[in-house]
Amino acid sequence: MSDQELVSLSQQVLWASFAVALALGALIQRTGFCTMGAVSDAMVLGDYARARQWAMAAAVAMLGVLALAQSGQVDFKGALYATPRWAWGSAIAGGLLFGFGMVLASGCASKTLVRVGGGNLKALVVMVVLGVSSFATLKGITAVARSQTVDRLGTDLSTLATLPAVAAGLSGSGMAAVAVTLVVALLMLIWALRDPAMRGGQNLLAGLGLGLCVTAMWWVSGHLGHLAEHPQTLEVAYLATNSARAEAFSFTAPIAYLLDWLMFFSDKNKVLSVGIVSVLGVVVGAAVVAKLEGSFRWQGFADVPDLGRHLVGAALMGVGGVTALGCTVGHGLSGLSMLSLTSITAVAAIVLGGMAGVKYQTWALERSL
Repeated sequence: MSDQELVSLSQQVLWASFAVALALGALIQRTGFCTMGAVSDAMVLGDYARARQWAMAAAVAMLGVLALAQSGQVDFKGALYATPRWAWGSAIAGGLLFGFGMVLASGCASKTLVRVGGGNLKALVVMVVLGVSSFATLKGITAVARSQTVDRLGTDLSTLATLPAVAAGLSGSGMAAVAVTLVVALLMLIWALRDPAMRGGQNLLAGLGLGLCVTAMWWVSGHLGHLAEHPQTLEVAYLATNSARAEAFSFTAPIAYLLDWLMFFSDKNKVLSVGIVSVLGVVVGAAVVAKLEGSFRWQGFADVPDLGRHLVGAALMGVGGVTALGCTVGHGLSGLSMLSLTSITAVAAIVLGGMAGVKYQTWALERSL
């Protein structure tokens, strides 16, 4: 493969990633999909519609990953969440911080990008602060604290730290991995579809659409961008990814990479990646739908306390998302589609952090009355 062909293929990966992310942003804007909203709806209103949306999306993504793996389209041993380490310490600590922060900031990282696309200037401030705190946790002051504490807490397995891989290792049969994925996905689908409202309209669109977007993103980075032998390094490569592995959607670290790319644009070493164009794609997709729906409008902070809550929430999300190695989409859909043990742990911690955030917000509101 010539250098020109390599550049051309990288551009195809970036454009395809942008297109899938645009669809994701449009779907979230159109359906109201929101993990923070799912937690608050369940706790405050007893409404599980958005939780069922998430369950369906995760199940569809699991089935999509299974189909890609069984058809040989993607080798998930080269995927971002496919490592032998169950990083439960980072997942718990980071997940709790992220979950609490997303409530203070009025939404997780993906929802923040969608709100930016809808004209919300509060979300733009959250995005910038989230990006800065993410970068600090990747390479700055909080990175030191992270690497010397919770990153050391984990368990190294003799196989990949995913439920299917563990099941296959214990049983000695590859079919066990398939069976585990099918059982978990079907149970989640059954729970989601028990509510008749989930069988049509926006709820069905959210569940199917987001799950298929995650599947498509795995195919783009893991198949279209996969090189069995890079012509320069002679090693396996995944083009245009920050991790040099197959990736699906995640937004905490990519927002930091976007700010880095914008600030050091003249540095030729700073190039676009799947994560960066995914951030841009979600914002554009949400903006297009918001304009078409007539819901686009400029919004700002109500007062200084409102600003303070969002600043703290954004910082917690940035630190927590990088520490946990993913966000509500990174772990909650992309990582969970592989049934990663770290992702399962992180999702549980994010939900607990979100529940604590909702209780805190309720307490603060009652105290102010």
